[in-house]
Amino acid sequence: MNRIDIKNQTFGRLKVIDYAFSKDGRSYWHCKCSCGKELDIMGKDLKNNHIQSCGCLRREETSKRMTKHGSTNTRLYHIWSTMKRRCETVKSGKAYKDYVLRNIKICEEWHDFSAFQNWAFENGYTDELTIDRIDNNGNYCPENCRWVDLITQENNKRNNTWLTYNNKTQTIAQWARELGMKYNTLNERLRKGWSVDMALSTPVCKRG
Repeated sequence: MNRIDIKNQTFGRLKVIDYAFSKDGRSYWHCKCSCGKELDIMGKDLKNNHIQSCGCLRREETSKRMTKHGSTNTRLYHIWSTMKRRCETVKSGKAYKDYVLRNIKICEEWHDFSAFQNWAFENGYTDELTIDRIDNNGNYCPENCRWVDLITQENNKRNNTWLTYNNKTQTIAQWARELGMKYNTLNERLRKGWSVDMALSTPVCKRG
């Protein structure tokens, strides 16, 4: 296979250290970014200037835009940064298990906060709402996300327990609200082995 040698050439912040490998007829080169990070990149992406850094350039540009427009202290920016952190940077704990290990990702478009911000305002964002993935196994992207209140988001969790009573199916939280019962009371009844019918139909004893 004819391969144009680009060793020691520089593309943006990336300096080509050596040839790395070939895959599906494409040549990959081992590069070092000016920030110190090393990675393998397809030669075509380097020569076409599609990739000019390890990702640090995009992060810096995004940070500059946020500082310029005064968005870094907003609730929406906090939602965006939290979303990115739990999908991309956490190394352990519940977020790692629930997002990283389940391969939940953020679409390329939303790595730019401005794009995420535009989508949010065009799709009903207010400070009372939270971002919710319609399909809990899907990614964060415009097609799979919406703005909802906390109750709707809680009812969309994977670990919710659904109860059917009188041909109606709801979560424990929904039944508790409908019956005027505390969530912990209903949950404790079920934990103790009460049947669904008994747990939902038995009045709560009030202490006088």
